Amino acid sequence: MNRGFDYRLRLSDLARVFSVGLRTRRMRAALSALGIAIGVAAMVAVLGLSTSSQAALLSEIDRLGTNLLTVTKGTNVLGQAAELPTTAPGMISRIGSVNEVESTGTTNADVYRNDLIPAINTNGLQVSAASLGLPAAVSTSVARGAFLNAATASQPAAVLGSVAARRLGIDEIDPGLRIRLGGQWFYVSGILRPADLAPEVDNAVLVGYPAAEKWLGFNGRPSTIYVRSDTERVNDVYALLAYAANPRSPSEVSVSRPSATLVARAAADSAFNGLFLGLGAVALLVGGVGVANTMVISVLERRPEIGLRRALGATKGHIRTQFLGEAVLLSMLGGVVGVVTGVAATAVFATVKGWLIVVPALAWAGGLGAALAIGATAGLLPAIRAARMAPTEALRTV
Repeated sequence: MNRGFDYRLRLSDLARVFSVGLRTRRMRAALSALGIAIGVAAMVAVLGLSTSSQAALLSEIDRLGTNLLTVTKGTNVLGQAAELPTTAPGMISRIGSVNEVESTGTTNADVYRNDLIPAINTNGLQVSAASLGLPAAVSTSVARGAFLNAATASQPAAVLGSVAARRLGIDEIDPGLRIRLGGQWFYVSGILRPADLAPEVDNAVLVGYPAAEKWLGFNGRPSTIYVRSDTERVNDVYALLAYAANPRSPSEVSVSRPSATLVARAAADSAFNGLFLGLGAVALLVGGVGVANTMVISVLERRPEIGLRRALGATKGHIRTQFLGEAVLLSMLGGVVGVVTGVAATAVFATVKGWLIVVPALAWAGGLGAALAIGATAGLLPAIRAARMAPTEALRTV
C-alpha cells in the first residue's frame, strides 16, 4: 500500500461514493427507503392534521365568541335534580357586565312526525320552551323559515334544531307542515343552523314559553340560561352567576363556559395522536431494519470493491464513511419522500374539510431528523464491519 499517497475526497467525490450503491441497486434501495418514507409520512400527516384541526377549531371558537356562559340546574344536598327559579334570567340580567340573557326550559313532551308513529319512537329529541332571542345568544341563525316571535310564541308553533330536523326527516318548511308534541299538533315555523356552542339546542324542538305552559304542561322554570357578557369581564361574571341565579342556594346551580369545553375536547382528541405517532414510529423502525439489512448485504456483495479501494490507499475511515454515508443518504431520501407525502396528505385533507393548512416545523423537521438518526444507527454496524475487512481477504473474491 502506498502510505504516502494523499487520498482525500472532495464533497463531490463523497457524493458519488455515497450514491454508488443506491445507483447500482435501485430496486433494493427503493424498497428500503419506502419503510422510512411510510413512517415519516405518517408522523408528518398526524401532526399536520392535528394542528390544522385545532387551528380551525380555535378560529371557529373566536368567531362564535368566548364570552358565552351557561347556567344549568345542579343537584341539591340529597343528590336530586334542583330547579332554577323563574326569576333567574331577570336576576342575571341585572349584573352590570351582562349583555344578553336567553333561556330554555325542558318539558316532558315527546316528539313525533305524525300521529301514526309508535309511541316508543321518540328519536331521543327534547321539547323545550325558548326565549325569543335564543339564536343570537348561542351564535346560530335560522336556516329555513323563521324563529319564534311575540305572536307565534303563544301559538302552537315550533322551531327545529338542526339535528331534530334531520331525525324527523324535515329539510324544508312547507305551508301547513305539522308535528305532534305532547299529543298536540304544532306547526313548524323554522329550522335552525347548527349551534356549536349549544349542541343541546340542535337536539331540541323549541316552542314559546306561553305555548309550552298552555299546551305542554310546562311549569315556567328555565333549565338552561345562556349569558353573553363583556369579553374582558367573563371571569368576573362567571363568579357571580350562581349567586344571581339562585341567591338562596347557589350551590344548586351549575355554571360552565362552552368555549372552554370545546378547547378541552380538542385537547382530548389530540391525545389520540400518540397512538398514530406510535404506529408511525413502528413503521420508521421497520424501515430502519430494512436499511440495516440492505447495508449488510451491500457490504458482503461489495467486498471486491472494498479490497480494491483499500489496496489503492483508502483508509478504514474512508470505507467506514462511505457505507455510513450511503445509509444516511438512503434514509434521507426516504425521509424527504415521507415529508412531501405527509404534507400533501395534510393539505388535501385540510382543504376538503375547509381547515387552515398548518404543518408545524416539528413535523417535517422531526421527520427528517428521525430518518437521519435511523439511517445513521442502521448503517453504523455495517460500516464498521466493512472498515475492518482486510484488503487481502476482500480481494480473494475478485
